[in-house]
Amino acid sequence: MSDERPGREVMPHSSLVTRHSSLPTRLLVAQTGFLGDVVLTTPLIAELRRRLTLASLTVLTTPQARPLLEQHPDVDRVLVDAKRGEGRGVLGLLRTAQRLRHEQFTLAVAPHKSLRTALLLALAGIPHRVGFRQSAGWFLYHHTAVREAQRHEVERILCLMRVFGIEPEECERTPRITYSEAARADARALLNEAGVNDGEPVFVVCPGSVWPTKRWTIEGYAGLVRCLERDYSRVLLCGGPDDGPVVRAVQEQSGGHGVNLAGRGNLQTFMALIDRAQVVVSNDSAPMHMAVARGVPVVAIFCATTPSLGYGPYSERAVIVEKKDLFCRPCSPHGGLSCPRGTEDCMRLITVNDVLAGVNQLLARTAGLRRVTGDR
Repeated sequence: MSDERPGREVMPHSSLVTRHSSLPTRLLVAQTGFLGDVVLTTPLIAELRRRLTLASLTVLTTPQARPLLEQHPDVDRVLVDAKRGEGRGVLGLLRTAQRLRHEQFTLAVAPHKSLRTALLLALAGIPHRVGFRQSAGWFLYHHTAVREAQRHEVERILCLMRVFGIEPEECERTPRITYSEAARADARALLNEAGVNDGEPVFVVCPGSVWPTKRWTIEGYAGLVRCLERDYSRVLLCGGPDDGPVVRAVQEQSGGHGVNLAGRGNLQTFMALIDRAQVVVSNDSAPMHMAVARGVPVVAIFCATTPSLGYGPYSERAVIVEKKDLFCRPCSPHGGLSCPRGTEDCMRLITVNDVLAGVNQLLARTAGLRRVTGDR
């Protein structure tokens, strides 16, 4: 929906749709949030590709997220905004804006709500800019839509389609990501190196998170890995380079169980590893959303955060494990560095059997997979 601001000519929905349905548009989608945010933006990207007459669709994202979109069928190009590196500060912002100006984009859509994103697109001189009314830089957009807080983040982002006269319910809402054949080969090489045979069923377990209060306990993950390898099959312990200490601690406490693949390969390789999994087990973090986007069943462990914040797994092939009766949850929108109460109850009170129950629920939907029993 459009905003009419004093001193700014605002094109109504029908005019915007007509303009960008009749003329090829050079579209920029600006999403420089966390990895999970980028995954959850892929339905918007797909709808913009499907609904508009485009000369090109380019996504501006972070260096870390670039591999998520490099092989996406609806994305022509991926540009990087190193906002915590060379793009940092006022000079970095101006350099990035100048680079975007040279691209001569005619339309920008910004699911990222930051003031920096709004400033960047304005400084780039993009003639039609679409963003959220709740953005700190709303006044820099020509057209805005209300981000409806009660919805899942996928649907919140798709509220931007209302600027083009399209409701979120009219959109395909499943996140999608894909990877290259080279990434598939890299994943296969990693597994063969670890002694995992082609076609051998595996679990993918991702114990890391940027926020410590979103991580289930080391002891819990260690017990889970022991049970899965004892009763069923190999476990791939996955994560980025920063997750290495957590993954090593889980493996050590489990008695050496699991294959440590933390920091091995990039996100493209990780997608290919996810595809090998019968079930992915993850905290409330990017691997959960990546599993959903690859159509792989996922057990999502929610500690300090809650699905009600709008970031749960957007899939019917998902089970959420959490302690719902804790009055202190959620303690913050994104988790934190430490428990405000000092108890860590949201992490400690989730048991191995709680998570195994979720795994078994998903395995039961697949014929021929036997039940995994509790730790003993």
